[in-house]
Amino acid sequence: MSIRVRFAPSPTGALHIGGIRTALFNYLLAKKHGGTFILRIEDTDQTRFVEGAEQYIIDALRWCGIAPTEGVGFGDGAFAPYRQSERKAIYRRYALELVERGEAYYAFDTPEQLTAMREKLQAENASNQSYSAATRTRADLGLENSFTLSENDIHHRATSGAPHVIRLKVSENQTVTFTDLIRGEVSFQTNELDDKVLMKADGMPTYHLANIVDDYLMQISHVIRGEEWLPSAGHHVLIYRAFGWGKQMPQFAHLPLILRPDGKGKLSKRDGAKFGFPVFPLDWKDEFQGFKGIGFDPRAVVNFLALLGWNDGTDKEIFTLDELAASFSLEKIHKAGARFDYDKAKWFNQQYIMATPNEELAAQLRPLSIERGFAVSDEKLARFAGLMKERALFLTDFFEKGSYFFEDVKVYDTVNVTKRWKPENRDKFSALQKFISTLDFNEPLPMEHAVKDWINENGLK
Repeated sequence: MSIRVRFAPSPTGALHIGGIRTALFNYLLAKKHGGTFILRIEDTDQTRFVEGAEQYIIDALRWCGIAPTEGVGFGDGAFAPYRQSERKAIYRRYALELVERGEAYYAFDTPEQLTAMREKLQAENASNQSYSAATRTRADLGLENSFTLSENDIHHRATSGAPHVIRLKVSENQTVTFTDLIRGEVSFQTNELDDKVLMKADGMPTYHLANIVDDYLMQISHVIRGEEWLPSAGHHVLIYRAFGWGKQMPQFAHLPLILRPDGKGKLSKRDGAKFGFPVFPLDWKDEFQGFKGIGFDPRAVVNFLALLGWNDGTDKEIFTLDELAASFSLEKIHKAGARFDYDKAKWFNQQYIMATPNEELAAQLRPLSIERGFAVSDEKLARFAGLMKERALFLTDFFEKGSYFFEDVKVYDTVNVTKRWKPENRDKFSALQKFISTLDFNEPLPMEHAVKDWINENGLK
């Protein structure tokens, strides 16, 4: 079986770093086996659509170096279009097929009727308070669906444009079991599952229908997604079986959560501001700064994310993307959540900066030098990079800590200068200044040794 995986985010805002890790693991599995990595945009909920979010997703994947093989922004493949909003007719056809097969049904209930149903069930302290096999046929709940209405009434309403949804028919007293490649055998009891809406009243599919139909049509072999989707997996297995696609069902792998640094809960978009670190790959409008804006090397970000919940069984920490792909396997992903350690992320970035050749670093620093108005040759910028790279955690540190290479000092520590510039030291500092002026600045290491020797000889700290 050929490996075909997909990353299917919703364009509802900036892509969280957890989404990048999900995309990365999909990418690594496909790359290792010469497979296909697809970007699919799941924009069925138009009320949550955010302008610019789709392009942000595309730009983030490109910056990280994990570009999909096909999909939105990466060329049309055989299964275009890849935006779910452009595939509405496909989903409607498959939803009606489930109705015809007796695996789904029409429901014409108004929001007020659904509220009344929930209130009545709450008052009864019912064990199952959802729209399900236990409640769909109860006449006292006042529900209007394929089980409580006549065939003529159903046909008339469905064909006359009456607002309605299509719900999955979940049978009672069954056990749904599948094997997760990370968590092993997972089981659900159908009595605990509700009749999920598959098609909404506005004609758009829900995630539950759209992702199953798309994964089947696009021949997806593995669904690698976050742990938060595990509770929905029971419904998804049922939908595959309802279509008769059980043998074509992809293998599931639900990734562990990325936890907050204190380990108390999932890392959220709000935690970045709370803990003082980025949780997004790129800057988003004027709302927050991403890893790129702070000065991270994308290779370091990818390396850091890969080790959040996975390792190759050794103590090795620095991996190229090719090395990650060669070592990667879903079976080596941990079940437990992984804490987000920002200090470790900075360490990774420092390692990549120090290992980068000076000329390559200079090319990365060029945009920052232009931004600051520093006119500098490629040769000098490369030499500057070599002098500073062991002192920098981020690319932005080069000019923040080494601006004196290109301009006069504008700010200094007045308290420390006053403390050190005592009358008895003035002559020594003047002598040091004259001594430094005699040295060859093109020979940094001998210069450093000469200054240190002079300081020791003159009894200075």
